[in-house]
Amino acid sequence: MYAKENRTAGRKVLVTGGARSGKSSFAERYAATLGENGLYIATAQAYDEEMEERIALHRRDRELRGYLWSTAETPYGLAEAIRKAQAPVVLVDCLTLWLSNWLLRLESEQEAARLLEEQVDELVEAFRAARQPVVLVTNEVGSGLVPEYKLGRLFRDASGRMNQRLAQEADQLFLVTAGVPVELKSRAFSF
Repeated sequence: MYAKENRTAGRKVLVTGGARSGKSSFAERYAATLGENGLYIATAQAYDEEMEERIALHRRDRELRGYLWSTAETPYGLAEAIRKAQAPVVLVDCLTLWLSNWLLRLESEQEAARLLEEQVDELVEAFRAARQPVVLVTNEVGSGLVPEYKLGRLFRDASGRMNQRLAQEADQLFLVTAGVPVELKSRAFSF
C-alpha cells in the first residue's frame, strides 16, 4: 500500500499515463489511503455497447477492492461537482473523457477552443480550492502522431494545456506506465 504520511487535507494529485496503463486502479488505491471513503466522479458517457461494458467493468473493479465509493456520473459539470463534494476524498476519472464530452458538445461552435478553455479554467479553480484531497486521472495524448483532423488536433492541444495547468496545481504528479506509478513532481527540474 502507499505511505500513510500522504493523509494531508487538501492534497492535490494528478495521475496520467497512456491508455490501459493502470492509471485508474492506481488512482483508486492511492485515493483510498487519503480518506475513509470517497466520492468517485465518473465522466464517461456510454454511447455504445462496448463503452457500457467498460463502465460496468470499472464499477465491478471498484466494488471488488472493498473501498466505499459513492459515485456521481458527471459528464459535464465537473468543477461544480468538485466544489460541492462532501466526501473525505474525491477521485475524478477521467479528465480526457470529460474534455471530449465538451468538445463534442461544442464542435459546431465557432469559438470551441475558447469555450473549452473556460471549462478548464473552472476546473483548475475548483481543484485549487478543494479542501479535501482530490485525485484526478487524465491521459497523455500528445506523445503520438499529429492528428489528421482539426477536431483531433483541437482535442490534443486542449488536453495538453489542461494537463499542464493541473500539473502546476498538483502536489503530486504520477505517470503510470505498464502499471508502474512514478511520482514526477519531486523529480522535476526547477529553474
